[in-house]
Amino acid sequence: MEQLQLIQSKIYEIRGQKVMLDFDLAEMYGTETKYLKRSVKNNIRRFPAPDFMFELTKDEWESLRCNFSTLNKGRGQHPKYMPYAFSELGVSMLSSVLNSDTAIEINISIMRAFVAVRHLVLNPPVDRVGQLENQVRELKEYIEDVFADYNDINDDTRMQLELINETLAELQNKNKALNKSRPKIGFVK
Repeated sequence: MEQLQLIQSKIYEIRGQKVMLDFDLAEMYGTETKYLKRSVKNNIRRFPAPDFMFELTKDEWESLRCNFSTLNKGRGQHPKYMPYAFSELGVSMLSSVLNSDTAIEINISIMRAFVAVRHLVLNPPVDRVGQLENQVRELKEYIEDVFADYNDINDDTRMQLELINETLAELQNKNKALNKSRPKIGFVK
């Protein structure tokens, strides 16, 4: 499982295809990148472009370096030539070019990783989507309940404020009526 995850982490999407880069494949096969590239060049008819293999452009390489930090720092770490990107078909063809037991074992693992990635892309985890839909529905219901309670409180508060205003108006009217008819007390001119 750990090897499958390691391989999946080395699968990139370039030009709309899921691909693996030559230096990652060389590392997995336990060989140097230049030997892998030489084997591919000696058997170039087995790798028709672009569905089996293609060479990255400088811009694609720069973008990949920036996005995934694939380039190590230090002397001799900058590639002299742009890397090859191998699609699932190209990786399967590599097993016939690199004819060793290690290459065959690694190829089987890589094919499983490609299939797992394809399965994830084509069949998203439905359970998780269903759970999220349920949570969204529950949140909507909760918010509707809160707003209904809020509106009820507002209606009650509005009615209470109206009663208070009416009572204050009545008290002011009584005070005015009482103040008018009072006889004056004391020295009156």
